[in-house]
Amino acid sequence: MRRADNRNTALDYEVILLAAGQGKRMGASRNKILLHLIGKPVISYSLKTFLNDPACQHIILVTQADEQDLLAAMIKKEIKKKRCPITLVSGGSERQYSVFNGLSALFDLENIVMVHDGARPFVNLAQLKALHRKVQETRAAILGVPVKDTIKRVVEGIVQETVPRETLWQIQTPQAFYGADLVAVHECAQRQGYLGTDDASLIEKYSNLSVSMVLGSYENIKLTTPEDMLIGEAIVKRKRS
Repeated sequence: MRRADNRNTALDYEVILLAAGQGKRMGASRNKILLHLIGKPVISYSLKTFLNDPACQHIILVTQADEQDLLAAMIKKEIKKKRCPITLVSGGSERQYSVFNGLSALFDLENIVMVHDGARPFVNLAQLKALHRKVQETRAAILGVPVKDTIKRVVEGIVQETVPRETLWQIQTPQAFYGADLVAVHECAQRQGYLGTDDASLIEKYSNLSVSMVLGSYENIKLTTPEDMLIGEAIVKRKRS
């Protein structure tokens, strides 16, 4: 697809789409992103969303090494028109290592890079655009939603306190940064042997950047358990109705 002449392509982004999970909590014999959700592989939903975003210039699909042929075949079957290139990269033993491997495939470290869990099929274009705008303002931005449930801190089965939820957010993906910033904090984490829970946690620990929050959606769930698949099926049916 030819970009419009008035687009500032310097502000486009690349995305690292993580698809190297094991699916153990799903109780599946195969990678959960390859499981079918209403007739289509889980990974195909978010893949198509990024392909439909004109600002996305490169998709880096991080997979298990022995599943690359399966993913390549899936892309050929499910994606009729590839508006931007898709690069397959082998993942690591931990999510953080998979992101680092994906960073090595960036076209340009000066580009904006989003990191997204392939097991979150319901991110939408409006969220991508909001996140993209915010990262250009602050250099680090993440999606999330306010916590709805009461949260308690528990030690050895005993409630220690009820945590005020007014300032608590449930964090989602994508998370957006500039490539050079994300590479720098990943390299620091590798040198120190530190594993963060997400990429924003590395920015928080190893940089002076403030991470901005962008409102996501309660539908942007991560499919982790069989129960999540049932919820996912309901979301797909609602969207199609």
